[in-house]
Amino acid sequence: MGDYDNSITVAVPPARLFAYLSDVKNLPHYMPRLTSARPEGGDRVTVTAHIDPPDAPEQDVTSEAWIRVVEEGRSLEWGAPGPHDYHGRLHVAPGDSDGSSRLSVELHTESTEGGQVDHGLEEALEGIKHAVESAES
Repeated sequence: MGDYDNSITVAVPPARLFAYLSDVKNLPHYMPRLTSARPEGGDRVTVTAHIDPPDAPEQDVTSEAWIRVVEEGRSLEWGAPGPHDYHGRLHVAPGDSDGSSRLSVELHTESTEGGQVDHGLEEALEGIKHAVESAES
């Protein structure tokens, strides 16, 4: 079991960053391997990812997930059903300078692959930073 967290500074105002993250259709722009995200009503989302597991052929996998937008406090909570109890939270706060944000992520999973999880969090945060800053240019 593991709890993980990380954060990054993004050169976009908090309201703009939160608006971008709150739009589920933007998920494939910044989540590694995710190829589609389709809102299904309420907090349900159908996602498809392209994976290349070490013990199976490369493939596309579709699954159900949930995402809750928490306007007060500028947070997003998410999770996916399954054996790993995978869920987490993104939080957007003002950055150290005008026009910047501090994006924090917390993740809980029953998976014990800590190094891979830490790398995945870093990859996701860098993906968000790049996608949002590019969208603003």
